[in-house]
Amino acid sequence: MPRVALIHAVAHSIAPVNDELVRVWPSCRRMNILDDSLSSDLAQSSTGLDDAFHARFLRLAEYAVSNGADGLLFSCSAFGPCIDTVARHHAALPVLKPNEAMIAEATSRGHRIGLVATFRPTLESMPAEFPAGTDLRLGLASNAMAALNDGDLARHHALIAECAQQLVDEGCDLIALAQFSMTAAQPVVAARCGVPVLTTVGSAVRALRARFASD
Repeated sequence: MPRVALIHAVAHSIAPVNDELVRVWPSCRRMNILDDSLSSDLAQSSTGLDDAFHARFLRLAEYAVSNGADGLLFSCSAFGPCIDTVARHHAALPVLKPNEAMIAEATSRGHRIGLVATFRPTLESMPAEFPAGTDLRLGLASNAMAALNDGDLARHHALIAECAQQLVDEGCDLIALAQFSMTAAQPVVAARCGVPVLTTVGSAVRALRARFASD
């Protein structure tokens, strides 16, 4: 069975993807790598995803590969260009961004897509990963991340659902939750909005399993 390295920028991303792997791919061997300073460093950076961030991601990937990882799944959606750099350096391995599988699924199913995030830099980097011409509407669930950090899951989920509903009111027929840490809010969002709600976790795990099954 393959050994997959799950590389995280926030601790809240660890449980959702591990829970999903246990549920749908229990034979997958997992290693979790966390650098919880990445998101705060990016939020405070005046130069964005500069060379130093790319180098950090390369070091994280090299650690994983040197310890037997057969594939890499990143859970940090605000760092797409850095993950692209890793993919080029480790072209022989499956290297998945957290959101690429969800983007493919969303664009095949939705006409006007509502992308909801709780971390502002995600909305600055992730839209460029969608195909040109995608009808994409963005929503920031302000204060939801703070609620999650405080352990107030009900408020976290409610704020995300409220933001998603605003996008549905603008005509979105599919909601995409942009971060792994938002996965648990999916049932609440779906119940309130009445449209399909995709998570990065669900789409990523399905895609990763398919990649190894096809080898």
